[in-house]
Amino acid sequence: MKKFLILVLICFVQNAFSQSAKKNSKAKESETKKSEIPIVKVNTSNYNDADLVVDEPNPSFLTIKNDDKTIYNTAGLDVKPDFPGGIEKFNKFFHNNFHYSDEEYTDLKGKKIYATFVIEQDGALTDIKILRDAGYKTGAEAIRVLKKCPKWIPGELKGKKVRVLYSIPLTIN
Repeated sequence: MKKFLILVLICFVQNAFSQSAKKNSKAKESETKKSEIPIVKVNTSNYNDADLVVDEPNPSFLTIKNDDKTIYNTAGLDVKPDFPGGIEKFNKFFHNNFHYSDEEYTDLKGKKIYATFVIEQDGALTDIKILRDAGYKTGAEAIRVLKKCPKWIPGELKGKKVRVLYSIPLTIN
């Protein structure tokens, strides 16, 4: 009889705790849905809560007072940054200015260089980084060409030009 009562007690306790866990998980889900921010910010570690500006009681997004330092991902922007004339023109510019020796040509043809850079509010490229190059110092050559690149059309958010982190694969042809 004691074993049966202990078993019933254990089942009762387990049932009580499992229901509260379900309620908590549902509450967390609804909380997450309410607090989702559609804008992806890349490096906001330099900001504290005092820098955040909330324009409405239940904001659907947050803005930062000093948005000159904020770098946005292309995902949440109203207007994505673009090279004047489109990405095809950029590829043409890159290939016309990317130089390597004839003996390296056969080894490099079709290989990719993966780069990231920040497109500033004025369209200039900064913080150029090569994530992976194709060897033969192609990363250094890609940085040289990107520094020489004309200004891009900057990204926009709510009618304001913003800094954007841009990633691109550069194919050697």
